[in-house]
Amino acid sequence: MNIAQKMPGRMQQEICEAPRALLRQADALAQPVVELARRLRQMEPGVVVTCARGSSAHAAAFAKHAIERHLGIPVAAAAPSIATVYHRALKLDGQLLLCISQSGRSDDLIEQAKYARRAGALTLALVNAEDSPLAQECEIVLPLCAGPELSVAATKSFVATLAAVLRIVAEWGDNEALRGALQRLPERVDAATKLDWRACLETLTDSESMITIGRGPTLSIARESALKLKETCNLHAEGYTILMFVPGDEAADPLLRLAEQLTTKNAALFTVSYDPPGLLPALPTDQPEADAICMIQSFYMMAVKLAKLREIDPDNPRHLQKITRTI
Repeated sequence: MNIAQKMPGRMQQEICEAPRALLRQADALAQPVVELARRLRQMEPGVVVTCARGSSAHAAAFAKHAIERHLGIPVAAAAPSIATVYHRALKLDGQLLLCISQSGRSDDLIEQAKYARRAGALTLALVNAEDSPLAQECEIVLPLCAGPELSVAATKSFVATLAAVLRIVAEWGDNEALRGALQRLPERVDAATKLDWRACLETLTDSESMITIGRGPTLSIARESALKLKETCNLHAEGYTILMFVPGDEAADPLLRLAEQLTTKNAALFTVSYDPPGLLPALPTDQPEADAICMIQSFYMMAVKLAKLREIDPDNPRHLQKITRTI
């Protein structure tokens, strides 16, 4: 029996668990997020500093867009080596440090959180493992509620992280549109799981490289999809096969113009878009950031199918382990 004939593996099973994880998260974080938002409004931090690795770094990029777009607060990514290598504390008194990690065991994130907390920052951890060292080091912990994630390639925890970010932004900014989108998100993510992206499989099966493109709320989605293509399909994703995630907001027009230019260069272009509809299907638009979460869910299912067509086991990606450590 070849890989394509096997029963669904861990990665595929965990992708399908994402909608249930979002329902659990909605219940678990309802009151904690309200309390966090109240504190943040009292603090009025002038900057948010993020600290994350791998897929979580892409979630941090999503947080940067959402916080700057809806709250107008600048967001910067910390360089963990400043703490781990140079042992220098940043001047973060009264500011917010947002640490994102599925396992909560990356040494450099833990060290950064220690330094920031000593410097007077409010340290917030978005983690799936509530008993992790990172969670113990941070003042506030919001669990992702994704449940055990055994697949090396993070999927449901990434979806859960993006949702948690939007919950914080929605409450912090008293944003009713975001609150409504979050209520609809579990059902929409479930529907996104079932979308048929087979149109790109034949081309990607024999491709050696690929470009992923996004902007605004889909920039982090493009980055995450590139990482997953590398991790699970051994596909160098940075080429002339192009996967473009077009957002449902003001950032769409420049990407659509770029798409027109790329088609004149005979690029194999696969777009996920709304108006006009792309070659790869998307759910009807609802709210831009929530729509982006649905896009990555559809992508994850396609990536599993693509890995199998390339005779690769996505549950055992080469040269990868579950916990990222700095060497």
